[in-house]
Amino acid sequence: MDNNVTPGTQTVDATADGADQPWVVTRGLIPEQGPRRVLAVASFVNMIGNGLYMTGAALFFTRSVGLSVAQVGVGMGAASLVGLTAGIPVGRLADLRGARETYRVTLAVQAFAMAAIVLVHTFWLFVVVICVTQLANSASVASRGPLIRGIAGPNPTKYRSYLRATNNLAGSCGAMAASVVVQLDTRAAYEALILGNALTFAACAVVITRLPHVAPVRAPRLADRWMALKDRPYMTVTLLDGVMSMQGQVLLFALPLWIVGQSDAPRWLVGVCAVINTLMVVAFQVRASRGIDSNAGAIRAVRRSGLVFLVAMALIAAAGDMAAGPATVLILVGVVLHTLGELWQAASSFELSFGLAPEHAQGQYSGLFGMGHGLTNAAAPSILGLLCITWGTPGWLVMGGVFVAVGLVMPYAIGWAERTREGDPS
Repeated sequence: MDNNVTPGTQTVDATADGADQPWVVTRGLIPEQGPRRVLAVASFVNMIGNGLYMTGAALFFTRSVGLSVAQVGVGMGAASLVGLTAGIPVGRLADLRGARETYRVTLAVQAFAMAAIVLVHTFWLFVVVICVTQLANSASVASRGPLIRGIAGPNPTKYRSYLRATNNLAGSCGAMAASVVVQLDTRAAYEALILGNALTFAACAVVITRLPHVAPVRAPRLADRWMALKDRPYMTVTLLDGVMSMQGQVLLFALPLWIVGQSDAPRWLVGVCAVINTLMVVAFQVRASRGIDSNAGAIRAVRRSGLVFLVAMALIAAAGDMAAGPATVLILVGVVLHTLGELWQAASSFELSFGLAPEHAQGQYSGLFGMGHGLTNAAAPSILGLLCITWGTPGWLVMGGVFVAVGLVMPYAIGWAERTREGDPS
């Protein structure tokens, strides 16, 4: 393995042309031997821990620590907002000092912060610790972006899609393990869950040591040190993509509430819909990224996804006025269509985040992109709750119309960004 990798170059072994490769490699089930496989393994380990934590954290804080649901909500909300501030400065550090080294430091901080959660016994200590974990998480995402770009080869969107598919699988494995903890419902079990997540951060950091150093790209002589914050076209694309990424909360937040409270569909359908979504992402995310290797490909994908979201949400909304059988069928078809749109939207998001960011500033632009997604996802439950649950059927259609509108406006924002990259800011 080379000791250094220049971002954007292809880092594959000599056997990567398909000859003498195991069938799991030629079928795309695992990457070829080398940096891409190392990062995939590290990400898989890390996401198992995230699946553990996301499934059991709220129960740990309420049932073991003794915090109220309102306190947990306020603390996590505040931590999410505080955490967003770390992305851009840490991303810039990764651009200057090396993405691999910066990412390892953020993982170490995440491991210690996560382990410290078991010491939490008061609300204010909870707020402090959870803010540190969110700061480290945002920093980790920002430094991981240029690392992925540096080792992904000529098609970073395809590799990022592969990581998303495997991460969904790993998260599901972690969630299933967490269900055992939830069933036990003891202090010791919850502490094991938290410490298990901390251990996955440490293990990920160890695996990352096998990656080569990703050499920073020298910035142009007159480049602004904080150019991401002044790049209005990229910020516009980030905002629009963030609005589109709210689609992820439709199935996680709005749909379960709609099934249980506003339809005659059976409650077990909530779990079935989650399984369908996960399996489709694992099976088809890489395939959905085919052809999305340029801004033009991203434009086509985001347009398609907006239209598909509208159709899917119209079907789910219609289920609210139907008997259990027809409602179940409409919701299942809606979930399948919505997930198809999700696959296209995710792939287009990957391509835009990499393709519109200057090579020498992938880290700080990754931090900005993550900040945009963080802000819109924080607002998503309130927006979806108002439209889809409070307004009912008309609200579902309005939200679907928003996705269509974003898909239609996005090409103009991308065109604006492309012109500024060519030196024409008009």
